[in-house]
Amino acid sequence: MASKKLLILCVLFITFLSTVYSSQHDLTTDPYEASLVAKDAYIFAYPMLENYRTMYGEAVDSGVFNTFNHVKTIFGPQSRTVVRPNNDTIYSTAWLDLRAEPIVISLPAVSDRYFSLQLVDMYTHNFAYAGSRTTGTGAVTVMVAGPYWDGEIPSGIDNAFYSEGNYVYCVVRAAVNSERPGDLQTILQMQQKYSLQPLSTYCGEPEPSPLEAEDFPLFDQTVADSVGFIGYFNFLLGQLKIHPSEEALIERYSEIGVGPDFVFNPADLTEPVNEAIESAIAQARQEIYHPGTAIGSITNGWSLPGRIFGNRERMQGNYFIRATAAHMGLYGNDLEEAYYPSSFFDSDGEPLDASKYNYMITFSQDQLPPVDERGFWSITMYDADQFMVENPLDRYSIGDRSELVYGDDGSLVIYLQHKSPGESKESNWLPAPDGKFTTTLRIYIPLPEGLDPLYCPPAVRKAGAVE
Repeated sequence: MASKKLLILCVLFITFLSTVYSSQHDLTTDPYEASLVAKDAYIFAYPMLENYRTMYGEAVDSGVFNTFNHVKTIFGPQSRTVVRPNNDTIYSTAWLDLRAEPIVISLPAVSDRYFSLQLVDMYTHNFAYAGSRTTGTGAVTVMVAGPYWDGEIPSGIDNAFYSEGNYVYCVVRAAVNSERPGDLQTILQMQQKYSLQPLSTYCGEPEPSPLEAEDFPLFDQTVADSVGFIGYFNFLLGQLKIHPSEEALIERYSEIGVGPDFVFNPADLTEPVNEAIESAIAQARQEIYHPGTAIGSITNGWSLPGRIFGNRERMQGNYFIRATAAHMGLYGNDLEEAYYPSSFFDSDGEPLDASKYNYMITFSQDQLPPVDERGFWSITMYDADQFMVENPLDRYSIGDRSELVYGDDGSLVIYLQHKSPGESKESNWLPAPDGKFTTTLRIYIPLPEGLDPLYCPPAVRKAGAVE
């Protein structure tokens, strides 16, 4: 009898929670109020929508969660999937489904190169790191748990990380040197030592009862760019433990139909309200796509990104920055992990064009990129379309892992031009296209003095007209 009463109480409690979190609130009929709320809600939701778009394409559509996907090639001119790729690191990625139980990730000792594990939650917060900078060069085993798991951490776990949502993006980066023969093969062998398994398997215990398959909404970009974004937003909120600091915010968004697992139908809103929401979304997108100096500054022709990625503490309340960062570089690193200034103009403020001029960057000894001994730096060349450039040296980046020639005073000159600067200088030559170009300097594990204030590389200067 007692067990029957307990069962009834559990059913009543679940029904109560369902009522609290699924009941539709009164919708506003004021177009002006709807516009204000919708703009804020869309900016808040934008990185979550971008995250879901990626997750749907990489994991939902294929049904592959909790499995590593290993990249097995070095990015080069043939890599046209994403703009401004790097050929510094080899990626391994996985989408984690934490609804049933935590996932345990084990990574090998890596002492001869930069190595990192980045964990990104559904808000696109970088909520945890492991690897060279944070946990050292030894082997590491971490447990990643969802928002409702409260079990005991088993022995053998070095770090336990907790996500605010049921789904997590996992990125492993291993430095690769394209100029070192056989280095790619070393990475491929190392990838085979990466392990990802449910906690029950790690502990040798029975798996928990299987959960009902999640009914993921089909992702359609047209819908996400319209008032229909609210439907996706509601689904994603239902996969989260809403942070106490944002409960009032989500409550305010309910005026246009936002809420965890709320059923959304645009027809429930008046036509003037729908029109106001569509207008607000267009305005929000315009601001997200053109943030001006909100995410960084331009000095000496270099675009210097600010702190636009981070954990909840760092990104708390910075919803516009979070949205713009997701648009410009989804899954970007914290500045402490990697810093990426990019050059678009020369010292005269003119666009870089190797069909007209040869260029150089001259680093004095105290101007060299401020990099920790656990990291490295490189400069990558891109054409006008933001892809790497075919060249006779098969050299697409250059940096402190290259066989550079330094001056007697410790200075360094990098040559940026289409044709060879001469055999004696080719060691320091980063070939440019026969036209407009840009470059990105990447510093993996920058020294603290390179971040406060932000390090700015020397200006790219003209070294004479092309003959």
